[in-house]
Amino acid sequence: MQLLFSELPGRYERHLMRKRDNPLFAETQRQLTEEQLSEAQRLDHEELEGYIHDLRSLVGEAVVLGSHEQSDVILGLKERLDKAYENASRLADDQTPNKEAIRKLISIIMRAVWRGAGNDSLALQELQQEEEARKVHYALLEFPLVADLLDPDSLIEESELLPVLLSAERNAFEAAITLFDPQQLKALSDQAGDWLPRLKNAPALWLARERADEIRDLAKAL
Repeated sequence: MQLLFSELPGRYERHLMRKRDNPLFAETQRQLTEEQLSEAQRLDHEELEGYIHDLRSLVGEAVVLGSHEQSDVILGLKERLDKAYENASRLADDQTPNKEAIRKLISIIMRAVWRGAGNDSLALQELQQEEEARKVHYALLEFPLVADLLDPDSLIEESELLPVLLSAERNAFEAAITLFDPQQLKALSDQAGDWLPRLKNAPALWLARERADEIRDLAKAL
């Protein structure tokens, strides 16, 4: 029976799709049944519904926020909005409208924070750095793989991390690899080294070999 995948899957369905027919995973993980797919789509739908409910509540708080609200309240709300943006990047369906709404709310909050900094040069410098870091972070979140890796409840288990990276598309791989520090890259490089003999015996896995070499070279460079 033909499986009906979502056009814009959520994290549960997306992870099943990564493993489906992927020779880097155990044979039992490569098989995908209609029941497994339906359950993943159900879980993704539940998460989406819960998110929409929570986001509406969060937006309501932001709308009624007073201009003279305590700074800790303002910053706490901004952190929750940042988290909501991350969560949106992991959900099913097109979350562009929700992301744009969150961006606008954060922009409004940040204008108040900038005004509060006054002429404090150090505070202004830190705010500028924060703005730049947020832009980079949001750009990385455009890659579902990055969003899934940053998920506190990530479905990508430690034992699955390397095969997920080795089979990722070029742009997603390059974005995801920036999340790892030198020590983590070294561990991935060592693990990839153990895989290389196995990969060399499978001509169809040339992409995985290429990724493994890149991880090794990057680890050496750092």
